[in-house]
Amino acid sequence: MDSFNYFNYFTEIEEYFWRKRGAHLLVSPLDWAIVETWQKAGIPLAAVRKGIDRAFESWSRSRRAAGGRRLKSLAYCVDAVLDAAAEAQEAAAGGGPEIPVAGPRSEPFSRDELRHYFERNRSRLRASAQKHRVAATAIASRLEETANRLEEITPLLDSPGSLDLEDLERRLTVLEEKLTAAVSGDVDEETLLAIRRDMDRSLAPYRRKMSAEQLAQLERRYIQKRLFEHFELPRLSLFYLT
Repeated sequence: MDSFNYFNYFTEIEEYFWRKRGAHLLVSPLDWAIVETWQKAGIPLAAVRKGIDRAFESWSRSRRAAGGRRLKSLAYCVDAVLDAAAEAQEAAAGGGPEIPVAGPRSEPFSRDELRHYFERNRSRLRASAQKHRVAATAIASRLEETANRLEEITPLLDSPGSLDLEDLERRLTVLEEKLTAAVSGDVDEETLLAIRRDMDRSLAPYRRKMSAEQLAQLERRYIQKRLFEHFELPRLSLFYLT
């Protein structure tokens, strides 16, 4: 993967899945959580595509396909993608999954794009903080703090020479992880319960096909996505810039 593909990981997979399916389908929170577990595990796009290809081949031989049903979720592709990733790792002679990062000679985003992205995220964080200032004081405080931290790191975009996108992404990841911990710890019980009920319904058809570790990772990503949606929070990582 080149640097552009690396930071467009989600879009690349989403569009590839659409093409394989032959129809546009709104990607569900579960599917986005699955893609994020792949991204966090450093699974290369090539391995994801290969796994999706194999999953569709398997589906085409199934009774469900014979009955006219289409493959609707990336959850069906999980095992095939992990197998393809393992093969890629073995082919690399024990070097581990290749996780390309933006090098000093390549900037996939302009400085103006990044400034706009930071500004938009700061605005959304402060708007959410204002909205929840009374009902969720602790969360609102964390949102303001995160917006301020984004403002503090924005001058890095004016650094001479090529941007160190790896370091920038690392900073954004830390901010997002702290934000996730805050909203997870302070959200009201009923909201969290409703999210978990939806998650259990979405995962029910696939639980027997996944390991306990896979399920735990997927559940964390799913809950994070739904909590961010509930509080109308932006994702901060550069993977979401586009």
